[in-house]
Amino acid sequence: MLIARVIGNVVATQKNQRYEGTRAMLCRQITPEGEDMDYTCIALDSVNAGEGDIVIIAQEGWSASTAATGRPGAAIDSAIVGVVDKIELL
Repeated sequence: MLIARVIGNVVATQKNQRYEGTRAMLCRQITPEGEDMDYTCIALDSVNAGEGDIVIIAQEGWSASTAATGRPGAAIDSAIVGVVDKIELL
């Protein structure tokens, strides 16, 4: 899993039928302190995240596809599985 900020969405007029009804969001990984990192990915949204939200991304294929599409077996490797309200460093 990683922490990221949603920086945009990806619009596809044609999708594989396994992805119908899903949104693809462009996300940039951040540090726990909120600093941008170099890694950017596309993640399917399973929690209705919006641009600017800090999110949790699952990057394990089976979990990501099941969380984002409700159906196992979709070929994705990243899904937004949570919107972060607050990060506390101990």
